Amino acid sequence: MPETSPNPAPNTRLPRTVWLLGWVSLFMDMSSELIHAVLPVYMTSVLGLSVVVVGLVEGLAEATASVLKAFSGALSDRLGKRKLLAVLGYGLSAATKPLFPLASGATEVIAARFIDRIGKGIRGAPRDALLADATPEPLRNAAYGLRQSMDTVGAFLGPLAAIGLLWWLHDRLRLLLWFGVLPAVVAVGILVFGVREPANLGARSAVSRSKQPGVDKAPRFAVVRSLPRPYWGVVALAGVFTLARLSEAFLVLRGQQQGVPLLWIPLVTLLFSLVYAASAYPAGVLAQRYGRRVLLLSGMGVLLASMLLLALPGMPALWLGVALYGLHLGLTQGVFAAAVAATAPQTLRGTAFGVYYLITGLLQLLAGFGAGWLWQDLGAPYAFGTGAALAAGALMLAAWQSRARFG
Repeated sequence: MPETSPNPAPNTRLPRTVWLLGWVSLFMDMSSELIHAVLPVYMTSVLGLSVVVVGLVEGLAEATASVLKAFSGALSDRLGKRKLLAVLGYGLSAATKPLFPLASGATEVIAARFIDRIGKGIRGAPRDALLADATPEPLRNAAYGLRQSMDTVGAFLGPLAAIGLLWWLHDRLRLLLWFGVLPAVVAVGILVFGVREPANLGARSAVSRSKQPGVDKAPRFAVVRSLPRPYWGVVALAGVFTLARLSEAFLVLRGQQQGVPLLWIPLVTLLFSLVYAASAYPAGVLAQRYGRRVLLLSGMGVLLASMLLLALPGMPALWLGVALYGLHLGLTQGVFAAAVAATAPQTLRGTAFGVYYLITGLLQLLAGFGAGWLWQDLGAPYAFGTGAALAAGALMLAAWQSRARFG
């Protein structure tokens, strides 16, 4: 990925669209994480599913979202209307929230999880491309960092609410799940009535297509091969990184395995979300000043330390490992998104984000199944230890790419 300028970005305010998309993310993630803070335990303890099945469900759900992100991103480029697809995706996710408390068994919970991820898949790439369309290049690292921070504030507030509700409701999980509905409705309302799409996006897309004979007659994915080499370098690095990272569900299960009581299980999600929220926006600002390479290398090193700590027994290692997990997300996720935006042509940004999410999502499916199998057959330390080994490989790959591209 190309290095950003080492000079500080001009002291310019972020566009209104960035803040509104941040609020949308905050409320939707608050809704989702209130539910997901207890969902892995609910699936294993109440519904009787194995850790392998939980890992496979999580991986398949995220892979489904990733496949749809690829199509929705390409469609947003073709239509020049990103907000429409974002509203559809957020609306579908909001509509699934009542399905969790209404479910009578494992099949319904799994179906609700998949439908929720379908909504995420539809909205993700168009939303990220819309943010890039509305933000000047010098402010994009900070813009993606801010949106990611606000998203993660919601991911912090959701588990915090879950703890209070578990205490108030005396561990009645089904009743707790109803409280995830309202924030999702608020998120959709902000998006529908507050966010405005750049007026000239459709015109730019039309002009671009007119200069590319045959593009309108061919499937949009035919232009994927025109994405530049620096973009594919970003995707390759993100792919290895994804294989190394066990999903949040495994952190929750590790907390339960280490003896965290049910009332305090949401603290696992709350802690890494708090660190994630606190670090994502500063990481974007630092990337703008010092370049993305420094942040990515630091984040990969932090992930390596997190996986090693989570492989160890004891509460101190658990909580420190969870905190570092949140820090690695804050240091890397917004930076990866800004790198995708920087390395893809403006008229192909939706496609670029879609392909990026497709590849990383399929690898997340592989990682989730592999981690679940290792956990069940060999134990949790082997699952996290394997993650640590892959994180070390990602760190070496990032360092090699840095030498090759930055001298």
